[in-house]
Amino acid sequence: MADASKFLEGWHPLVAERDLAALPDVLAEDVSMGAPPYWNRLEGRPVVAFLLGVILHTIEDFTYHREWVEGDELALEFQGRVGDLDLQGIDLITLDDADRVARIDVLIRPHNAVGRLIEVVRPQMIEFLKRQAEA
Repeated sequence: MADASKFLEGWHPLVAERDLAALPDVLAEDVSMGAPPYWNRLEGRPVVAFLLGVILHTIEDFTYHREWVEGDELALEFQGRVGDLDLQGIDLITLDDADRVARIDVLIRPHNAVGRLIEVVRPQMIEFLKRQAEA
């Protein structure tokens, strides 16, 4: 059974410090992610780690405010800014038995902030996916 408190002890500092080197270690190899720019889920540690890293560096003043935990399921409410637009969101996280992220869904509002986030993230994701396909 997952230990959400143990996971959160590592997750919060990682996010606050934007420690991208540590990010893959908290993700399961077969992690999947749903995020605003994509209808289909993203699959696998490399692509999810990359996207989360881009999001962490794009959203300014990213801070968590509330959290809900039910067994291996977590909901973490956050706020931040993309340029001059404020945003609010929730990370829905499912942990595996090794306390790693097995599934994450990122929900963000309002619409104009999501649009701005997509404008910044999409070109970086396209480039990353192109490099992955060439490798």
